[in-house]
Amino acid sequence: MTLRFHWFLPTNGDGRTLIGGGHAVPRGVGLPAGRRGAADRFRAPDIDYLAQIARTAEQLGFEAVLTPTGTWCEDAWLVTAALIRETRRLKFLVAFRPGLISPTLAAQMAATYQRISGGRLALNVVTGGESTEQRRFGDHLDHDERYARTDEFLSVVRGAWGAEPFDFTGKHYQVEGATVRERPEPAPEVYFGGSSDAAGPVAARHVDVYLTWGEPPDQVAAKIARLRRLAAAEGRTLRFGIRLHTLSRDTSAQAWREAGRLLDSLDGDAVGQAQQALAASESVGQRRMRALHERYRANGKVAHGTDARELEIYPNLWAGVGLVRGGAGTALVGSHTEVADRIQEYAELGIEEFILSGYPHLEEAYWFGEGVLPELRRRGETRPAPAPGAASDAASDAVGARA
Repeated sequence: MTLRFHWFLPTNGDGRTLIGGGHAVPRGVGLPAGRRGAADRFRAPDIDYLAQIARTAEQLGFEAVLTPTGTWCEDAWLVTAALIRETRRLKFLVAFRPGLISPTLAAQMAATYQRISGGRLALNVVTGGESTEQRRFGDHLDHDERYARTDEFLSVVRGAWGAEPFDFTGKHYQVEGATVRERPEPAPEVYFGGSSDAAGPVAARHVDVYLTWGEPPDQVAAKIARLRRLAAAEGRTLRFGIRLHTLSRDTSAQAWREAGRLLDSLDGDAVGQAQQALAASESVGQRRMRALHERYRANGKVAHGTDARELEIYPNLWAGVGLVRGGAGTALVGSHTEVADRIQEYAELGIEEFILSGYPHLEEAYWFGEGVLPELRRRGETRPAPAPGAASDAASDAVGARA
């Protein structure tokens, strides 16, 4: 099994400290208050900085970049479309919420994107776990009904990409003759995550890659086993991916010192504000993330100088990010060799794709791309490094057609 590695576009901002935002966490949580050093500077998500990250990810050999969705993020469709001409082979994993646009329109948008990018689109379907944010966009369905709507939404999207006009009648959508001007070739792969009972059947019926946040291996193994059973009942198989942060250095001691610096940049007020928002989430996955550092928070140990390893919940798996960030809240921390070991451990469970990020995203892409990826290539776990300036055939054809 050849592993696939993807990076992240921080469209809610970036910096050398842990930054909240998204997944119910208000924008600005985690930013140091009253300090004005280089290590505390906030990097706005302007298009030039995001382009710099995208080009770096491409150069280092990442296959795609995930672009998140939510109130505190720039729009994923618009940002990534603007980055198509900044890159040559990098794919864009565009996160979006079904129910906020028509599924036929989503199918049309994806088909157009696939053509103008030369086949570089993938879709990350985010059903939504926070009612407050959903209502902000005019969506008043409850948690399980949102997943039922996602089920219908994906039926229509895939139907519209078919050879014949597609009719569908369901509780949430009724369409007649759904189609697109030209079928996307290839059809964009669909990524999807969700830990609730309502999410599993949707993944089993529709998606290509099921994503989990970075839980300890035994919890990940249980998820994979459950989804495999559900998919088998539908006559399908799934691939599996994991969403993690990463903090690797030449030595383990250097990595943990950096984790300690990130922890020192927080204070109790920032953590309390973030956790109050996250506690209101309806997301089962978010509750599982919060449980990973519950004992630490209960002990009231968020203070300058706290040992970062108190938040090590499994060898090299650190839950510190989740103190202020919603969604993926764990990081692989250690030497390049140790991080590669943990990746191999997840791969042995069936994880094939790794969507990674770090603070700041530009610098951490280099640490991982120049430290961990070469180690994994030596072990035969991933593809060879791309040649300088190399582009995929599809991207090269698209660039040539535009010239």
